[in-house]
Amino acid sequence: MNISNSITQLIMSMLEGNDYTDIQRNELAESLGCVPSQINYVISSRFTPEQGYTVESRRGGGGYIRIYRAKPDYSAPLMHLVNSVGEAIDENTCRAHLYNLTYQKLLAPETASLIMAATANSSYREVPQEYRDRLRAAIFKQMLLTVNRNSN
Repeated sequence: MNISNSITQLIMSMLEGNDYTDIQRNELAESLGCVPSQINYVISSRFTPEQGYTVESRRGGGGYIRIYRAKPDYSAPLMHLVNSVGEAIDENTCRAHLYNLTYQKLLAPETASLIMAATANSSYREVPQEYRDRLRAAIFKQMLLTVNRNSN
């Protein structure tokens, strides 16, 4: 195993069960037998916001590097979908959105099933055809907003 993988594994183990960990760069480098710049390289390449981490550093004698495990933000994709639905949506488009949200783990399968039931064509038998897609869009958006509020 190369040194970068060793550093990564050590930091990951320090984060296990914690929201963050503090690292003394020089001490970590000494214990692993590498140079401090190698620690910097691993942190800047493997602990990025895109990978779910936030890094802050404090310089000076008591300085440290603190790595936070970012908490996932589910509200942005849900809000984007709510804003993109428009005034009308058909059943197949709802089904596709719900499949994608479930696949991306933004909705629990049970929640997606409930929303699908509420937006299915069979739920609108008594509604005149010309109003169904508009009503479906309103209900779909409202349910996504409710799921979003309850997940925060």
